[in-house]
Amino acid sequence: DEDDFQGDDISSLGHAELEQTREIREYARLAGWEMPLLANLAKPFTPPTAATPLRFRYTTYMGEQHPAQRKVVVEFDPKDLSLNPSHTQNLIKLAGVRFNPSTNIVKMSCEDHETQAQNKRHLGDTIKALIAKAKSPESQWLKDVPVDFRHAKPKKRFQFPDEWLLTKERKKELEARREA
Repeated sequence: DEDDFQGDDISSLGHAELEQTREIREYARLAGWEMPLLANLAKPFTPPTAATPLRFRYTTYMGEQHPAQRKVVVEFDPKDLSLNPSHTQNLIKLAGVRFNPSTNIVKMSCEDHETQAQNKRHLGDTIKALIAKAKSPESQWLKDVPVDFRHAKPKKRFQFPDEWLLTKERKKELEARREA
């Protein structure tokens, strides 16, 4: 009967907090002992070449499953796809709201399938289909369609006021106030 609960154990909230502390310590150990070893595997950065115009982005949630983990986002500049100007214009029109005219980037995402690999494959197939459609002779009707950028609202850029800049007098005043 020594194993019976005698009211001397911590509550379930206490156990949850202990579990969280253990998890934090585990990641702290990883950061302290394992992560420095990753420096041996570091490679110098090489910018993307013309052969790799697509940039894929993945989201991972360390140590846990999450529904958004399967999402894959691809970005590319239509000018990097080595299409002639009319085909590039057709591709921009076909991409529609996925094209941002201020950055000249087409951004697409997919999270329809179970795995990241399947979603990446779907995006690749979609881009191939867009390029094929932009190049096809049937897309001559796109010449008459105007480019519609109503979805892209330019962001206002505010200038930092000069009177808000930190002057030498104001720095001295703040330092004096901190020391007091």
